[in-house]
Amino acid sequence: MTTGPTVLAVSGSLRSKSYTRTGLKYVLRAAEEAGARTRLLDLQEHDLPLYDPDLDGQGDGDEVKRLVREADAVALGTPVYHGSYSGALKNFHDYCGFDEYEETTVGLLATAGGGSYGSTLDHLRITVRGVHGWVLPHQVGIRSASGKFEADSDAVDGRAFIDDSLQERVEKLGRMLTDYAFIEPAVSSPRAADDSE
Repeated sequence: MTTGPTVLAVSGSLRSKSYTRTGLKYVLRAAEEAGARTRLLDLQEHDLPLYDPDLDGQGDGDEVKRLVREADAVALGTPVYHGSYSGALKNFHDYCGFDEYEETTVGLLATAGGGSYGSTLDHLRITVRGVHGWVLPHQVGIRSASGKFEADSDAVDGRAFIDDSLQERVEKLGRMLTDYAFIEPAVSSPRAADDSE
């Protein structure tokens, strides 16, 4: 019997009521429904000092790197800040390199207060490719994010999507992370081992 992949979502927003975090929770729910084991890495809850390559064991750096290394697929979520991604996500990304990302499937999600998120997703895609992650072609941008949800105590994170097609795009990201988690044959996983026999 094979087990599903481990999908890790990383929220690069430090806001307590983050739309990025909400979007990632929808991604994780869809991944779980597709058979994945999931975990949310909320950077708001971790001590990550500004990355200094001359220092070992900074804050929660070792734990965060371990979580990324152990994941079969990673969803990176960020708010749009000045046409790029958040400083919190950049700092997290500086902690993680080839050892964490090489041949890992990565999905991207960006939430914008206004209407533009394209350059943010482009920047993330380039930096993940720089550490040999495999970035899904499907990506999600949520423009004017505050107007895309309504309060609903029964919904994920207490927020329901107003636009069904946008919710479907977000959930598709979770399914694709699950489906393509083992696309690289060198990824260490039970399913990869089974397929090689």
